Amino acid sequence: MGERRVQQEALFYEFSLERHVPETHLLRHIDRFVELDGLRRELVPFYSEMGRPSIDPELLIRMLIVGYCFGIRSERRLCEEVHLNLAYRWFCRLGLDGAVPDHSTFSKNRHGRFRESDLLRRLFETVLQRCIDEGLVGGEGFAVDASLIQADASDRTRVEGAAGLPPEAAGRAVEEYLAVLDDAAFGAATEVTPKFIAPADPATRWTAAHRGPAFFAYSNNYLIDVENAIIVDVEATTAIRQAEMTAAKRMVERSITRFDLYPERLIGDSAYGSAEMLKWLVHEQGIQPHIPVFDKSQRADGTFSRDAFTYDHKRDCYICPAGKELRKRQKIYRVPPPLVDEDGMMRYRASKLDCEACSLKPKCCPKAPARKIPRSIHEGARDMARDIAATDAYVTSRCERKKVEMLFAHLKRILKLDRLRLRGPNGARDEFHLAATAQNLRKLAMLIPVPAPTSAI
Repeated sequence: MGERRVQQEALFYEFSLERHVPETHLLRHIDRFVELDGLRRELVPFYSEMGRPSIDPELLIRMLIVGYCFGIRSERRLCEEVHLNLAYRWFCRLGLDGAVPDHSTFSKNRHGRFRESDLLRRLFETVLQRCIDEGLVGGEGFAVDASLIQADASDRTRVEGAAGLPPEAAGRAVEEYLAVLDDAAFGAATEVTPKFIAPADPATRWTAAHRGPAFFAYSNNYLIDVENAIIVDVEATTAIRQAEMTAAKRMVERSITRFDLYPERLIGDSAYGSAEMLKWLVHEQGIQPHIPVFDKSQRADGTFSRDAFTYDHKRDCYICPAGKELRKRQKIYRVPPPLVDEDGMMRYRASKLDCEACSLKPKCCPKAPARKIPRSIHEGARDMARDIAATDAYVTSRCERKKVEMLFAHLKRILKLDRLRLRGPNGARDEFHLAATAQNLRKLAMLIPVPAPTSAI
């Protein structure tokens, strides 16, 4: 039995916070890559030269990094954890007796100078630049995907979308919703009226994409470099496919203009396989689409699908299984109708006389007098995507696309970001930027070893 210990007050203590943080602690590895001097300079115009000094913005940013790296979502709890945890105090440069700011300070700065200066976006780009400098971004292959994150909006207070927003609805989230009505990533993504609206956060979207109970959600869009799964860009949108394609275009363009990262190929799922998206990649950006084509031409009734018809580029016509031609116009009109409809589709029609005398009519168009084949004006880009899908490189890309899905799984299970705490489009952007920054910092800490100490000569 050991000696009983009785607490005794000492006159002097010698305590080193540096020695009490293990060398293997995650924050020690992350601290090497946190560079905030440039962010401080950008914040100077947003502080007054008069009055009492405010809380150091670097302290607030370091505390937010701690919170998102370790899944501490509540700012009140974050302040308590930083107050008690020695490693957190060391990372935040607080020492043993440094005062932890009140949790309300985060809200005041987040809704004020942080958003006015776009600080969290700059923080993400600063960490990304460090990833590029360390050689972790190859820039050859990118993958894009989106994941639904539940919004901080209760389905019990929902209202019918056709009725519109209630007149009594007010608040910061409502103001942000009205500000993004013409944004293609939010209000202008589709003309379809949503089934329900959340008065507390109208920019969210009522969705049942998970094939379960519907809920209000935002989409978190990631563009990653597949070499080391570094997040190259992040964008918040409403939870709808058209908005996700808009986000993909914005992220690719930003990676090119801001970091000179021009990918050779873009990997995605069928949600990005529309004709317009493939045309943008192939003809406007010169990027190979490693994306399955979004195609609904396959028939399930046993009749010929479109792939049974061969397109002749020289004669601009389709050849049916019976060897007959399908052309854009089979007769002369007094007032010719437009060849391309509002959806960008052209119709190739067979002759009615050919179809009536054809023995394959029961397997081709049993309920129509003649067969019609729709063809997109961007079919060239779609054909290129189909050709790529038959290569071995495409099979490799299918495996690499799982890396972005793993990042979303890490985001929700480890970083605990399965439901937002902030409301409005700006709140979603803030949380997504901080989470992506934390994931890149953790990746840096894992892939870049700590340099060995040099011995004195």
